Amino acid sequence: MSETIENRWLSVDEIATYLGVKRDTVYKWIERKNMPAHKVGRLWKFKVDEVDRWVRQGGANDQRPISRNKSS
Repeated sequence: MSETIENRWLSVDEIATYLGVKRDTVYKWIERKNMPAHKVGRLWKFKVDEVDRWVRQGGANDQRPISRNKSS
């Protein structure tokens, strides 16, 4: 029986690849932005549907103001 990506727990590396970010970004999001993650022993594991919902709700948004260069 093959598991689809939505039905299994993903590792930090797998979720980083899925989202197109670096693994360091995933760790920062867990710590600073309440990214949905589950600790299994020493490892972080992720459910794709939870992460997708978190992203859609703006969890991964960068809250810093956008700096605009004004040319005179």
